[in-house]
Amino acid sequence: MMKKLVLAGAILGTSISAFANGVLAIPDANDPIVTKFAELGVTVKQINPSPVAGLKELITDKGVLYASPDGQFLMQGTLIDLSNRSNLTEQALNGVRKEGLSEYEESMIVYKAKDEKHSITVFTDISCGYCRKLHRELDDLLEAGITVKYLAFPRGGLQGSGYADLMNVWCAKDQQSALTEAKAGADTVAVKDCAAPIPEHYQLGQSFGISGTPAIILEDGTMIPGYQPAAALSAALEAKKSS
Repeated sequence: MMKKLVLAGAILGTSISAFANGVLAIPDANDPIVTKFAELGVTVKQINPSPVAGLKELITDKGVLYASPDGQFLMQGTLIDLSNRSNLTEQALNGVRKEGLSEYEESMIVYKAKDEKHSITVFTDISCGYCRKLHRELDDLLEAGITVKYLAFPRGGLQGSGYADLMNVWCAKDQQSALTEAKAGADTVAVKDCAAPIPEHYQLGQSFGISGTPAIILEDGTMIPGYQPAAALSAALEAKKSS
């Protein structure tokens, strides 16, 4: 039992992804991979082929993993195509992120650029210093035509003051003002009987391999783990547009 708990904890705390090579397949509930990973507290949503013989790609609620067909062996990490010098893990996970974000559009806190050219989606926390630094550059991002969409990712998990603060912000009548004020250090105002989707946002972030904030998702699903200045984000978006 202790080994299972240690392994589950390692999965939870590690940023992981994998390469998709084939049609996504909903797994059979009796598949040995599904049952063995369920013992670790990991839900396997899809089992796909992988480019490595003898391994399957697993899309789970804790990220993307590799496993042997019998579920006995687990691999996690980055898959690199040395011939093409390309990171196949990131390329594959981009589509998963885009699809996942589309399901949560209505629960995002959005600061829309007047002359929108691009958009970014940011998994954020209230107390995170670099999250606050990025938010202080909000006007620069909007001026550059970049719409900013926020999802919640309490770094301490679904408990404690960090989680409560995010709940209060998402439950506020004026979410935009509440988030800006909270990131400036103001206390959040508790809202009773509110069902903000913070747990769902947190689980989504985990499935993307996110372990810290800010985590910035670009339009094509590319993830930038950590703070980037407004000018650098604008340049990255323009570069992708012209490529």
